[in-house]
Amino acid sequence: MIDNAISVKQLNLYVKSLLEGDKRLNRVTVVGELSNFKNQYSSGHWYFTLKDSDAAIRCVMFKSSANRVAFVPKDGDKVIVNGNISLYEKDGTYQLYASDMAQFGEGESALQFKLIAEKLKNEGLFDESTKRPICKFPKRIAVVTSATGAAVHDICTTLEKRMPSCEVVLCPVTVQGDTAAQSMIKTLDRIYDLNGIDTIIIGRGGGSSEDLSCFNDEMLARKVYESPVPVISAVGHEVDTTICDYVADARAATPTGAAVIATEDMSDYIDGIKQLRLRLLRQINAIIGNYELRYKAAAERGVLVNASEYIDRKMQTLDYLSKDLEGYMTAVLQDKEKNFCMLVSKLEALSPLKVLKRGFSVATGKNGAVLSVNEVDVGDKLSIRFSDGTVKCEVIEK
Repeated sequence: MIDNAISVKQLNLYVKSLLEGDKRLNRVTVVGELSNFKNQYSSGHWYFTLKDSDAAIRCVMFKSSANRVAFVPKDGDKVIVNGNISLYEKDGTYQLYASDMAQFGEGESALQFKLIAEKLKNEGLFDESTKRPICKFPKRIAVVTSATGAAVHDICTTLEKRMPSCEVVLCPVTVQGDTAAQSMIKTLDRIYDLNGIDTIIIGRGGGSSEDLSCFNDEMLARKVYESPVPVISAVGHEVDTTICDYVADARAATPTGAAVIATEDMSDYIDGIKQLRLRLLRQINAIIGNYELRYKAAAERGVLVNASEYIDRKMQTLDYLSKDLEGYMTAVLQDKEKNFCMLVSKLEALSPLKVLKRGFSVATGKNGAVLSVNEVDVGDKLSIRFSDGTVKCEVIEK
């Protein structure tokens, strides 16, 4: 029997390998009450017990992890701890090696945010090298937000002002509550199947951290990262940051800011065309003036006095040509400007908001926009949007 005997250290190391080889124990999150908390000032490590009414486990948090904790722990605090399970071979004690600690309650949300963020960052979803440039002259922009919030009004108003030719595809979703993340995921799936979408704007107006928590959903973040076109995240205000902001190709401080990032201001280009027209006219006048000066200088020379009448006739011809050229250039520029304005008006007429003003309406139900009568049942609640407001309806007959 002694031939099969092993040392105590070998036994402990073997048990330790079993614990560390279990993937379920490599990353565990435990809630409990702090007891026997001790800050080892010489090393900076923390030693404590985590307990509940039925059990307890010894824990250690090394200095590098303890320095990141945002509060001062004390006995009796209820905390949520993240870490891995292993065994300290010196005394055979199995314990929790903590890497993160937060106060239970609000700290739970903060820790959950941190865990998801670290996980996605390690997978490369936050890498700047994967960010795509935003199309500055988009033809179609999909807007994923609430149909009734201030965000959709701010985005659409800004887009119409800056680039009237751009078509806005409104995609109403739920942006708050337990079903919000799934609502946005389903809508993004539908958008990804559409043709001609150049940019996607996703977000909502301001709110509490709880209101914005759906934008920290891991599945939503992965769905945003899968987008075939650039995505601009515009969640809350400038001080608010969500995981959706990290995975998007660009982050806007506000919904209005997202519309600015997504487009160029066409009025700037119209002003540029006008400036080019003025510069061209000045150059033409400068050339004509130069020739006039050269003619006058030559006419004053004695050797050319006899040629004065000939030159006068040529100058008259030059005057006519210069006037014709100036008139022609003015007519061409006016015609181009007229055609440009006409095209802008036609493109503006394609705006979905203009369509609503002509008597059309958009119906949305519990799953978003209603595209077919087969998507609703008797008794369903619908929201009908007109150009000047929205009404709530119930399907009575189908």
